Amino acid sequence: MAKVISRRSLLKRTAALAGAAVGSRVFGPPLIWSGEAPNSKLGCAVIGCGGRGMTSHLPEAVKERLVALVDVDEKQFAKCTKFIESKFKALKLPSFKTYTDYRKMFDECGKDIDAVFVATPNHHHALPAMIAMKLGKGAYVEKPMCHTIQEARAMAKMAEETKAPTQMGNQGHCAEGYRRFCEYIWAGAIGNVTEVHCWSDRANGGTGPRPPKLPVPEGMHWDEWIGPAPYRDFHKDLHPHEWHNWYDFGNGSLGNMACHVMDGAVWALKLQWPTSVTLEMVLGGTDEYYPIGDRICYDFPARGDMPPVKVYWWDGRRPNKGGQNRPPIAEELEKKYERKFGGNGTIYIGDKGVMHTDCYGGGPRILPEEKHKAFPAPPQTLPRNKGSFNDFLDACRKGKPTTASKFEVATALTEIVLLGNLAQKAGLDKKVEWDGPNMKCTNIPEVNKLVEIPSRKGWTI
Repeated sequence: MAKVISRRSLLKRTAALAGAAVGSRVFGPPLIWSGEAPNSKLGCAVIGCGGRGMTSHLPEAVKERLVALVDVDEKQFAKCTKFIESKFKALKLPSFKTYTDYRKMFDECGKDIDAVFVATPNHHHALPAMIAMKLGKGAYVEKPMCHTIQEARAMAKMAEETKAPTQMGNQGHCAEGYRRFCEYIWAGAIGNVTEVHCWSDRANGGTGPRPPKLPVPEGMHWDEWIGPAPYRDFHKDLHPHEWHNWYDFGNGSLGNMACHVMDGAVWALKLQWPTSVTLEMVLGGTDEYYPIGDRICYDFPARGDMPPVKVYWWDGRRPNKGGQNRPPIAEELEKKYERKFGGNGTIYIGDKGVMHTDCYGGGPRILPEEKHKAFPAPPQTLPRNKGSFNDFLDACRKGKPTTASKFEVATALTEIVLLGNLAQKAGLDKKVEWDGPNMKCTNIPEVNKLVEIPSRKGWTI
C-alpha cells in the first residue's frame, strides 16, 4: 500500500530536507511561485480522469506541463492518452506518470507539481487538496468543495495558513453573470430581497435497498475508490457517476448543482449561516440514498442593512405529479412574461420587483424586460477575470491566494449547500437549528454525524 502522508510526517520531512539541502527548494513554494520564472509552464497533476477530469481539467494541465494522472480505473489512462493525442496534436508533450492512488503520487513526484486538479467523487475532494496545500501546491477542486462541513472548515483554515492558491470549480463565480447580478442587487434593482427560489432538474438519489454485490471490474482499484468512506463491496449504481446518489460518497442533487445555482443568492445577499434548515417536501430516499426530489427551506437572519431572507431549494421530480420539481412562481412568471427559464435557475423576490438568473448566473434580468431596460445600468464594481481555470493558474504562477472562489470564500457556499443534506437526513418537517460558529445542530443531535464523518485508517485529512 502507498505510504500515507500525514501532517506530522510532512513537517518532519520538510524540516529534514531543508536542513540537508541548503539553498534548495523542495517542499516550500515552487520556483515558479517566486517570480523567478513567471512565464514557465506549471507542473500539473489531474486526480480523477473521467468526465470533467478528462474533458475540462486535462486540457488545462496539458497546456501547462502534465506531470501525472491519477485514477482508480486503469482504463481511464488509455482514454486520456487518446484524448490528448486527438485534441493536442500540435503539442510536443513530455512523458507523464500514472497512478491509482494520489497518496503515492504525492510521495513520488510531489516536488515536480505546482498545481493539482481534483475531479473525483466528493468523498475524495478534501484529502488530496489538503495534501497539496501542505506541500505548497495550488489546489483546484470541483464543486462542492468537499463532502462534509468539517472538511470545508479544515480546508479553509489550511488555505489561510499556507497561502496556497485554491479554487472551487463553481465556474459561474468567475463569469460575468453573477457579477452583474450582484451589482444590480446592490444598486437596489428590486429592493430588499426576502425570498429566493433555486431549482435544479437533477434527481440524484434513489429508493430501495442497496444493490447486490458484484465482482470488481478488471483494472478497478476498489479499495482506493472507497478511500476515506466506510467500506462496502462493489455494486451497480456507483461508478462512474451514480455515486452522487449515496450519502457515503456524494451529496445528492444539492452537491451536484447547488454550488452553481445558489451562488448568486449567497454572494449578492451576503449569506453565511442560516438559523435553521427544513426539509418541506420529499420524494424517495432511504438511510443510504438521497431523495430523488425535495424542497428545502433555509432561514437566514438579517445581515447589516439586509433583512431576513428565506432561500428555497427545489430539485428532482415532483411527488405524485411527475415532471420537474420547480417552484410554482417559475411557471407563473414563464406564462406571464412568455419566458423560458430552463432546468436550473433562480428567482429572487424583492419588495420592489423580481429578478432571474440561469444555472451559472447568466442572463440576469429584472422582470418584465421593460423594467430591466428602464432601470439605470449600475456601474461595474466587481473585478472581471478570464474564467475559473485561468484565474487559478494565474494565481499559481504568481504564488498568491487571489482566486475568485478560493477556499476561504467558497466555504460559506459549500456549508450552506451541505446543511441541506443535514435537513434531508433529519426528515420531513424537522427544523434543523444551526449553530454556525460552533458547527453543530442544537436540537437534533443525531444529524451531527454528517457534520464530521470519520475516515478510514490511512485516509484522514
